[in-house]
Amino acid sequence: MSVDNEAKVSDGRRARSERSQAAIIDACLSLMNEGILVPTAQQISDRAEVGIRSFFRHFNDMDSLFNQVDKKIRDDYESLFRPASYEGALEDRIVGMVTLFSNGWEQLTNMILSTKAMRWRSAALRKNYARNQRALSEEVGRWLPEAATLPKSDRVALDAVASFEFWERLREHQGLSKKVSREVVISMVSGFFGR
Repeated sequence: MSVDNEAKVSDGRRARSERSQAAIIDACLSLMNEGILVPTAQQISDRAEVGIRSFFRHFNDMDSLFNQVDKKIRDDYESLFRPASYEGALEDRIVGMVTLFSNGWEQLTNMILSTKAMRWRSAALRKNYARNQRALSEEVGRWLPEAATLPKSDRVALDAVASFEFWERLREHQGLSKKVSREVVISMVSGFFGR
């Protein structure tokens, strides 16, 4: 075989390998977004239309897959919580923050529930979840710098009220509509500032 032919074969294998890896990542995302909260390697392989051995050639374990999934979607999900501006009166910023966060929670519900369901056995998911919790707390501080003057217990409570866990409680466990849930969170956040 000539050097050119060997290079073409090698390039073809690499391209197939990259396509298979991308299909596995997309399959994992698809299953999680559909509400399969704990997708197995077999389910992901089946969805990606690759063999289970191929799955484990690309990913040594589920953590290595979860890291690649997070790498693929991190910019997208982080952008859901970043406004064009943090300017405005306190009341407007509270409404803006709660609106932005609640829209993000609605869009990411299955992904977050999947992460929470699997993080007990995944160091990668625990690390990513903790990083995202810190980032959201920092985001609350950017929206509401006035919170820096609150007692520590109130700052912690403010983070809790702005969290996915609180949003899910209102929406899922208490059965409230998105509109009513948003009104509850706005009222509670406003209460920290005597509004």
